[in-house]
Amino acid sequence: MRHERIEIKAENMDGKPVICGTRIPVELILRKLGAGLLSETILADHPRLTLDDIRAAQAFAGTKKT
Repeated sequence: MRHERIEIKAENMDGKPVICGTRIPVELILRKLGAGLLSETILADHPRLTLDDIRAAQAFAGTKKT
């Protein structure tokens, strides 16, 4: 499944999924959410992110890898 806000490029962050146009890994967002940080706190820490980016990271994590 393609996610328009997530990109994976071998030359960017060793091929880890990141938010498009940033070097912010999906994994980082998920770890912060898992640690109990609110979306508003994550957005304050990473001003280039949007709430839709955070939602996209969550959706990406929920997709089945094949």
